[in-house]
Amino acid sequence: MLDAQIHKWYSDILSDKSRKVWPPRGVPYFSPSAADADPRSLYEKMRGAKKDADDRPPFQGRWTRIGTAIGDTIQRDILFAEKHYARHYGENPAFSFARNDRGEPMFEEFAKVSRIVEHSGKTFSLFGTCDGIMSVFVPELGRTIRVGLEIKSKQTTYSQTSEYSTRNGPKEDHVKQCVCYSIMYDVDYYVILYVNASKKSWAMTPEEFAKSPDIATFGLRITDEMRTEVLDHFAGIVDAAETGNPPKLDLGKWTFNNFKQACALSLSLDELAEIERKVSLLQRSSLPDWKKRGAAEALADIHRIRAENEFAKEAG
Repeated sequence: MLDAQIHKWYSDILSDKSRKVWPPRGVPYFSPSAADADPRSLYEKMRGAKKDADDRPPFQGRWTRIGTAIGDTIQRDILFAEKHYARHYGENPAFSFARNDRGEPMFEEFAKVSRIVEHSGKTFSLFGTCDGIMSVFVPELGRTIRVGLEIKSKQTTYSQTSEYSTRNGPKEDHVKQCVCYSIMYDVDYYVILYVNASKKSWAMTPEEFAKSPDIATFGLRITDEMRTEVLDHFAGIVDAAETGNPPKLDLGKWTFNNFKQACALSLSLDELAEIERKVSLLQRSSLPDWKKRGAAEALADIHRIRAENEFAKEAG
């Protein structure tokens, strides 16, 4: 019955066009996942650049869909606990999904919002949806508070959710994404849950599982200083787009830059020369090989895009 209810919720909202949430017209907008994106790509997007064609290989598409399915599984598990926990344990669970005004759980399509923000003299929107907004009873406070839930999948190796690999806490870009959600949904606390699709073994002893669990969780308290930092960043992008003053390209974020073509072609000769110098210095540094390789591949990509564009102009 739970699965039927979930499917009905989705059927109701996806078939009702009046419930579709769009970014506001005439107002710049950012998605929470862009909080740590390359500033130059955000600038080009805001200036009307065309997004790169999605020519990723099939395995990347499968990987992405599996990650989405992991989030769906956790959301279903929480709904299942809401429904059956009290019957088995004699008390209500300490947490459950908050509900929207239709009684639907606050996640995905049921929680999509476009929040207008005015900051540093700039107006823009934070647009998107979350993995979950929870209602959590805190005994120490004697009341229920709202807590955000962000689910991230790991799929390369079981060690990614080990105590050693997670010793430094959640990734910075994931924290910044949660900061955006805190603004969109008026929450001060967030839980980041890492779920690993890769397992060491089907049969593990308790000691082995303790060393290599399939999940890792982190709690965040979102402060006003954290919100200001993220909003300053977005306001800076808006200002740059309005004044035509492009921010520098971050080669470290090239892989997930969705505006590679626009970024590569908009680089001035001075900017390109500066990037070449930085990559040359990086190759002679003591940084890890993967960082050196990533920067070199990004620069090679830039040269290829610019050369192909010149060839196309000459051919035309």
